[in-house]
Amino acid sequence: MNFEIIRYTDEYRDDMFLCYLLAKEALGKPHLREDLLDIKRNYFELGDEFWLAISEDNRVVGMVGEHRISEKGLFLKRLFIKPDYKRCGIASQLLTTVENYARAQKISEIHTRFPEHYVEAGKFYPAKGFIKVGLDENQNHLVKKIEMEKN
Repeated sequence: MNFEIIRYTDEYRDDMFLCYLLAKEALGKPHLREDLLDIKRNYFELGDEFWLAISEDNRVVGMVGEHRISEKGLFLKRLFIKPDYKRCGIASQLLTTVENYARAQKISEIHTRFPEHYVEAGKFYPAKGFIKVGLDENQNHLVKKIEMEKN
């Protein structure tokens, strides 16, 4: 499957909602999060980023956002893949996009958290180098240290 990662644009807003709701429905929790209603205000204007994975047929098949929490850390937000497109490398490519962004911003830690019943996330993140550091708001809290490129 071919896809490209782009910075969010309003052109894909409705399709992003569909992707998110289908992904959440597969997890048994189909409700829209308020931050997704206005990406510009809730991400870009705060200095954060949001990316979409776009398929060959110009559909949103995945997404991820980031929220800066400190000078050296950020939280992943809304890493979701459309159910029919899982296990195609989309989540890995979205995570790589965030890691490259983090390096460019001299950010050394990427945090994520998710409920215990998100079984796929429980396998994906440790496989990508995330280490569980505990519970945060009754969710698994994992951190990945980002290696800075040597000059």
